[in-house]
Amino acid sequence: MVKIEGKYKEVMDRTEWVAIATCGENGPHVVATWGDYVRALDTKDNEVIVVPAGHYNITEENLKKNNRVELLIASRQIEGTYGPGQGCCISGIGELQTSGKFARMAKEKFPWARGALVVTVKEINNQL
Repeated sequence: MVKIEGKYKEVMDRTEWVAIATCGENGPHVVATWGDYVRALDTKDNEVIVVPAGHYNITEENLKKNNRVELLIASRQIEGTYGPGQGCCISGIGELQTSGKFARMAKEKFPWARGALVVTVKEINNQL
């Protein structure tokens, strides 16, 4: 596992949104969520990202067949390689959980959530 730390943690702490990409029979599928939602479910270990999941039905089906997931985050508030703005691509293994510790965390903070998208971080790369 890879920890989200340093510049990557700064970007995660300030990102407004998180794009979530999976791959299915019809090709790539992208959904998104708000950065505040992800920060609200901080696990403190910086190796797992937990996202409250409302619908995410296609994402869930895709992950059952191919559990690879990529997240894209960015913030203009963080100095990037070439000027203002830094982004990160986070690759990992994902699972949509409707029961267990992470699902309970999501449902407690977000009554509309049916569970949690749990991403174990495997790699992080700079964008921008």
